[in-house]
Amino acid sequence: MDRRILIVDDEDSITTLIEYNLEQEGYETVVYQDGKQAYEAAKNDHFDLIVLDLMLPSMNGMEICQKLRQDDIHTPIIMLTAKRQEQDMITGLEYGADDYMTKPFSPKELVTRVKVVLRRMQPAKKLDKQIRLAHIRIDPETYEVFKEDEPVEFTKREFDLLVYLVNRKNKPVPRAKLLKDVWDFDFVGDTRIVDVHISHLREKLELDPKKPTLIKTVRGIGYKIEG
Repeated sequence: MDRRILIVDDEDSITTLIEYNLEQEGYETVVYQDGKQAYEAAKNDHFDLIVLDLMLPSMNGMEICQKLRQDDIHTPIIMLTAKRQEQDMITGLEYGADDYMTKPFSPKELVTRVKVVLRRMQPAKKLDKQIRLAHIRIDPETYEVFKEDEPVEFTKREFDLLVYLVNRKNKPVPRAKLLKDVWDFDFVGDTRIVDVHISHLREKLELDPKKPTLIKTVRGIGYKIEG
């Protein structure tokens, strides 16, 4: 069955461009230009991925993303924005977006990112035993994480990043390598995505996120887990 992609943007030229390029790759597309209508469609229908503009009539992309995650709907989202400020990207990722692109963008790159995000959402190979490190416990079989034996809610991306670092315990991992191996980006990407997700891990796992003892920054390189 074809993958269904919801395209949400209020510019005809943008939706036509995205629709054409995705359908050329064999994807089925559905287009909405109104935020509230798009939210209802995403909530009540099945889509494999959402391409979501930030600025929309009636409900903006941030609101849609946030409400879908609150509704426990985890359809991957690629957010589009004409704004280039770092805070817009960070806010989008914090609200649950999986990736973002700024306008104008290359249709070829968008298609590539769609493929990468969809590939990333495939179930990872399960490991056989639990992992214990300091005050956390990870169960790769059930995709569960516990902090001092209390369950912690994780997205799949956060889980994959955590397990990747734990499997390389005490070894510094460059941001670019994390972007390639965890995000599956075979092209140069914005490594700030890594920083945002590391911040999420610290907030969820560290006893004091402002003084991390588990997930350390290696200045000029990237990150490592100690333990």
